[in-house]
Parts: sequence; structure tokens; C-alpha cells
Amino acid sequence: MSLTLKPRIPVRAKISSVGSFVPPHLLTNADLEKMVATNDQWITERTGIRERHIVDKGVATSDLAFEAAKICLSRRGIDASELEVIIVATVTPDMSFPATACLVQHKLGAPHAWGFDLSAACSGFPFALQVGAKLVESGAHKKVMVIGADVMSSIIDYTDRSTCIIFGDGAGAVLLEPCEPGEIGLIDYFHEIDGSGAPALNMPAGGSLLPPSHATVDAKQHFVHQDGQTVYKFAVRKMSEIAETILTRNGLTGADLGCFIPHQANKRIILSTAERLGLPLDRVVINIDRFGNTTAGTIPIAMNTAIEENHLKKGDLVLLASVGAGFTAAATLLRWEF
Repeated sequence: MSLTLKPRIPVRAKISSVGSFVPPHLLTNADLEKMVATNDQWITERTGIRERHIVDKGVATSDLAFEAAKICLSRRGIDASELEVIIVATVTPDMSFPATACLVQHKLGAPHAWGFDLSAACSGFPFALQVGAKLVESGAHKKVMVIGADVMSSIIDYTDRSTCIIFGDGAGAVLLEPCEPGEIGLIDYFHEIDGSGAPALNMPAGGSLLPPSHATVDAKQHFVHQDGQTVYKFAVRKMSEIAETILTRNGLTGADLGCFIPHQANKRIILSTAERLGLPLDRVVINIDRFGNTTAGTIPIAMNTAIEENHLKKGDLVLLASVGAGFTAAATLLRWEF
């Protein structure tokens, strides 16, 4: 007996809700002046950051992810029991295992969801967004939660002025669902990795290569280590490059964009990319002054900022772009559908 399969009608994925959360405790540039040899003017001019949010002791990545997910679900008006998949992009999991997604699933009370963590540093959220989108587009799932969350303060050396001024803590979440008739949703993506850049930005110890020991702790190898000039030069070039690549292959230019939501690593990088794309600043979301670099959290947090500040309207063509440790790079093109 032969089996005849009906052709599957293509499914498109869209972002149907957004939520973000940052801890209430602020660490300002003035506070950092008391901790390391730096000052507000130097930090602001070189990074665009004025303050960042830092967790209190005992608050973990899953806690921030949980709060962002709750807000996302509330905005959509659905219960956590409807979630089918939870993907958490992070480089600061609560622990090596189980996955932070498991902890978030339990805290949310989402009994029907499976999930996992994804590690791609500052490009973690757009990488996870595409994985989630493909689960929707395959027809396998209809409600996928994608979260970018990091407690960077847990791996920052606050005596190292080259890194402690940059990072903050925070989380953002989006819900992915199938498009309704007439909607477009996620259109295209362009991802890259380049492992030759690994020595320029990493946390050397804590993995299988250098397990925790007195020696690794004494050498401060469980903190972020960064070659700032190398990372900056790569990011300035690559952010513009991936943004132009995805626009060109879709027959578009910066003039077609309603909103550009970049990874918030450095204001100068964002402005350089916007200039290359010919984008006026009123179409570029910049909130790095208030949150710093929250790694996997920056883009969904910036999405929420865009909503709150009326940068987005239904039907807008939106570009997301990020560059991060690895090196990693990601660009996403989508139509805003809510």
C-alpha cells in the first residue's frame, strides 16, 4: 500500500510579543570612578554608556529570564502552559547543567515545553531566534519562547577597567508564532562564526580545557578577558558588512528600513553602521547609555525600548544585527507584525 503525502503549505514565523527585565540596582559611571581608575567622561565618550543594571547577590540568569518571559506572556495574553519550546541564549547559565531553559520552564510553570540553552555570546539571541523560527516554520511547534539573558556581573573583574565599564545584567524575551494570512514575519538571516577570534574575547577557565582550580582562580581566569582594540576593529567592520549583505541579497537598502535594532556593545559601532547604511538616527534604537552591554539580552531589551519609544509600527521592515565573542556575527531581516 502506497502512502501519498499532501504538499505542506509553507509556514512563516513572526514575533508576536516582547518582554524585557533588568534588575533595579544601578551601577553608574560615578560609582565606577570609585572602584577603578576611570571617569564618566572617558567612559561616555568611548562607549556611550552612562549606567548599567546589576543584580543583587543570589540573583541568577534564570531569574531575569523568568521575569522577561512573564512580561512577554502577559503582553500576549496567554498562559505559560501554552508554551511548547523555551530557548535561552546565554553565556552565564545558572550552572553548567542543567540548562537554564529547564530552570525557566519550572519557574514559569510551563509543563508542556521542552527546551535548551544556546551559547553564542552577543549573537546568542539572533542565533536562537532563527532556531526557534525554524521550529515554527517546520510546522512542529506554534508557540516558541526565545530568551536572551545574561548576568555579566558574575564574570566581570571589577578591578579591570577595560571590561567592568562595559557590561550590565538583563534579559529580553520574544514569542514566536505562525504568521496569520497576509503577514510576513521573519524574512531572512545571515550568520557567521570565526573561531580565530576566540583569543580576543573569552573567559579562559571553567570549561574542560581549564577546569576550576586554585591556580585558575588566582590568575583571574574565570572573568571576561578582552583585547579591546582587536574586538572593536572587528565589530566596526563586521556589523556594517553583515547588515549590508542581508539588505543587498534582498534587494534593499537602508532607506527601506523602518527600524534598525543593533546589538548594544558600543555607541560608536552603532553610529558607524547607521552611517554606512544611510540611516537617520530616528530609525536607530540606541539604549546603551541606560543598560550597557547585556550580551544576549541587548537586542530583545532594545526591541522593548523601541516599542516603548514608538520606534516600531506594524508592517515596518526591521533589521537586527550583532557581533560577539567567538567571533560571531548575525543579521536578521523581518517585518514587524504587532
